[in-house]
Amino acid sequence: MSEAPLLPASGAYLGVYYGDGSVSDTDAAIGRTPRLHLTYFGWEDPWATDDVLGEDLDRGQISLVNWEPFGVDFADIVAGEYDDMLAQRGREVARLKEPIFLDFAAEMNEEEGWGGHDPELYVAAYRHIHDIVSASDGGNVVWVWAPNNVDSEGAPAALEYYPGDEYVDWTGIDGYNWGTTEPGFDWQSVESVFADMYDDLHTLGKPIIIGETASSEDGGSKAEWIRSIAPTLRDRFPDIKALVWFDVEKERDWRIRSSPEALAAFRELAADPQFD
Repeated sequence: MSEAPLLPASGAYLGVYYGDGSVSDTDAAIGRTPRLHLTYFGWEDPWATDDVLGEDLDRGQISLVNWEPFGVDFADIVAGEYDDMLAQRGREVARLKEPIFLDFAAEMNEEEGWGGHDPELYVAAYRHIHDIVSASDGGNVVWVWAPNNVDSEGAPAALEYYPGDEYVDWTGIDGYNWGTTEPGFDWQSVESVFADMYDDLHTLGKPIIIGETASSEDGGSKAEWIRSIAPTLRDRFPDIKALVWFDVEKERDWRIRSSPEALAAFRELAADPQFD
């Protein structure tokens, strides 16, 4: 694996998207403050300031910004229509006291379909954003490229969207155990959720972040699924250097506190020496 910025000293970072209660309540429930804090921002949101991300630093966390370009024509990005805004983000992020992870247009190979499932356009837009922001960011952006764990039917394969080694610091995977709530969904182990995409990304030689994950309660033991995460990373997925739990009730009950058993398992996970 190539050297990359923000690598943990050992093991992997643990992260959370706080969608179920306050930061302080969640941290108290799991028994620690996770090292990564995932947040979501729209295309023109002013995310790159201490006012927005400073609280993460105060808590000793690294910010993971998921930048979502809803409603944006990627051809306009490539044509330079947003260059002033992008340069401004670079100048703002340069003033941050510590580097942050930036995950732009994640899950491009799945239903999000950023850029219209056009890999050439997606790559051109990603590279353009990278070049404009990086020209003034002082090295404070660590660039993440994170496809979904499965490709949409009929869509190009994830690696066709890869912007290139010089544009990506960390690769990533978003993937969930959807359980058996709906027809067509099966209970999946941690290994089966991530194995195929992990093996593809391993060939790129970059550290890997699980940018979003969680498990349903339906169809198996969510608590045992959580307990299996740390040993699976150690034994099967050594390139995974960060994992972020999507703590919210949305398509499924992904919450850490969906049951007392799930919470107890997550407290064990948070205390596991695998996780910084």
